[in-house]
Amino acid sequence: MAEITPFRIAVPDSDLADLADRLRRTRWPEPECVDDWSQGIPLAYTRELADYWRDEYDWRTREAALNRFDQYTTDIDGLKIHFIHQRSTRDDAFPLIITHGWPGSIVEFTKVIEPLNDAGFDVVCPSLPGYGFSGKPTATGWGVERIAAAWDELMVRLGYRRYGAQGGDWGSAVTTQIGRNRGHCVAIHTNMPLGAPPKDLTGLSPEERDVLEHLAQHRQWGTGYSKQQSTRPQTLGYGLTDSPVGQMAWIVEKFWSWMDCDGHPENVLTKDELLDNVMLYWLTASATSSARLYWESFGSFGSPGRVELPTGVASFPKEILRSPRAWCEANYTITRWTTMPRGGHFAAFEQPDLYADDVSAFFADFR
Repeated sequence: MAEITPFRIAVPDSDLADLADRLRRTRWPEPECVDDWSQGIPLAYTRELADYWRDEYDWRTREAALNRFDQYTTDIDGLKIHFIHQRSTRDDAFPLIITHGWPGSIVEFTKVIEPLNDAGFDVVCPSLPGYGFSGKPTATGWGVERIAAAWDELMVRLGYRRYGAQGGDWGSAVTTQIGRNRGHCVAIHTNMPLGAPPKDLTGLSPEERDVLEHLAQHRQWGTGYSKQQSTRPQTLGYGLTDSPVGQMAWIVEKFWSWMDCDGHPENVLTKDELLDNVMLYWLTASATSSARLYWESFGSFGSPGRVELPTGVASFPKEILRSPRAWCEANYTITRWTTMPRGGHFAAFEQPDLYADDVSAFFADFR
């Protein structure tokens, strides 16, 4: 049995001093030529957020908050995997592995781990390979299929012979693959189910037409990041790894675009919460290694193979790849579908109560 090693986040003071120095020496571009976000994150807000990051954001307080969770590392298939393992006090606790995506991190789940513990779940929350405090693959092959197999091995290593899996974004692709693999998983839940529109587009419902319109707009204006990351992640990584403002802008623009935030990210998340997530990329210099998952597995969102395990879905209205239930039935054995009143792509971060309640209700049948 491979060793499981306790882990605690402890960023050197020199790294924080380097960050402050780089923020002070930022070379700024000219402002955008429009009065909205259509050319990207506006200069005025980017400078405001960078100034806050440099002068007011307190990493040590945020670090301590993250360290309230029990964290560990273990080697799986030659790679160090970092994860939170927070056990419930309940004797009948059910194990649940929850997986983030890009540009998220374990920070996404910090508002739901304790409520899920209280609801009777042992929560395992790993950092994807190449993300956060997990190791960075040095060879190709760490795609969705390999990660799904690694997560099953992790759960067994932790002593769980049966468990549930949940995820959105890349976490949805991994969770879907876990469901296909079966292994020791007994049910899955996702807030980004993978579906496809019918070949015959006549007679679509108003919801389906709305979804297709949103998808068309996203493909035209919102997919530049994925094209770059799935084709040339190494080239992109030089700038993002060298410039904290570049890394921050690359991530925060997506939070603005993908959240249900009524035009501004701070309508949903605070500056501290936005920067907590950015810090897990900056401090670990993982811009390049995280982007490589797109190079490895971007096609996995359309992988064949139906999930025969019971599947729960929380459908949030501002999800970037929202699919009506009818489009998802071919890919999943859906036993619970919840249409949420609000929320976007980062469900656990944006709407923790809605997320935790739906996850708890779905897995109640599998204890």
